Amino acid sequence: MKIIVFVSAALLLGCGPAPQDSKTAADGDYSARMAKEHEHDQPTANPMAQSTTSDRVRSQTVTYGRVGGRDVEGYLAYPADAEGGLPAVLVLHEWWGLNDNIRAMTNQLAAEGYAALALDLYGGQFADQPEKARALMEASMAKPKELSQNILQAYTFLNQEIKAARIGAIGWCFGGGMSLKAGLELGDRLDAVIVYYGHVGGDPEELKRLKAPLLGLFGAADQGIPLESVKAFESALKSLGKPAEIHVYAGAAHAFANPSGGNYKADAAQDAWKRSVEFLATHLKAE
Repeated sequence: MKIIVFVSAALLLGCGPAPQDSKTAADGDYSARMAKEHEHDQPTANPMAQSTTSDRVRSQTVTYGRVGGRDVEGYLAYPADAEGGLPAVLVLHEWWGLNDNIRAMTNQLAAEGYAALALDLYGGQFADQPEKARALMEASMAKPKELSQNILQAYTFLNQEIKAARIGAIGWCFGGGMSLKAGLELGDRLDAVIVYYGHVGGDPEELKRLKAPLLGLFGAADQGIPLESVKAFESALKSLGKPAEIHVYAGAAHAFANPSGGNYKADAAQDAWKRSVEFLATHLKAE
């Protein structure tokens, strides 16, 4: 199997090289916008959580690395009839953390024939209220070296322990930005990158580092990830000749693909997932 990985700390929010005070301000602005987008959210039980855990999928908690002096555990799901050499996907969670929604999405990826590893970037914690989610995200971003180590060790786990044939990355919200950073950091070691409404930038110098094909899925009504930034991102990728597909859904707000949140938009979510499955199959399963 093979999979995706992460990104550099300075790039975590797509800020690029910048003075520390400037970056801090940019990070705070992003964090505030996310809080605004999620202010009425309180994730409930994901209706897909049970339906995607079937006889076709097996799952387990695994220790995939050690960061900051402690073991890091993730959620690994894979086809029940797996015999090794599968393509793999690194799953990067939303600002809520590694919760039932992310486990459900990881199960869905396993059902599609992948070894999918959901990382824990919050040290074993997750949130069900926006205030705590914001605090966890900010605390995670405050330790960029540990964050990078976490993702890189997850990549190594899939590459060396799972023996992934090819590796891709997928992430939503906070994790969407992380998925892009994985592409920038790992370069041609990644085979596919999917970004669901993650923070993106339009700096061509940074985006030159992206080698893997990218699929970006955004909402036109997303105030946390402004449409202007998505257009700048798309324009920069096009100018660089990068293999990228960007789709923007009319009327869709931030987190439109999360069925446990208040902004869920079924038609956009279903189309985005269909595109995601096809994209991964093209770049991770093709002979």
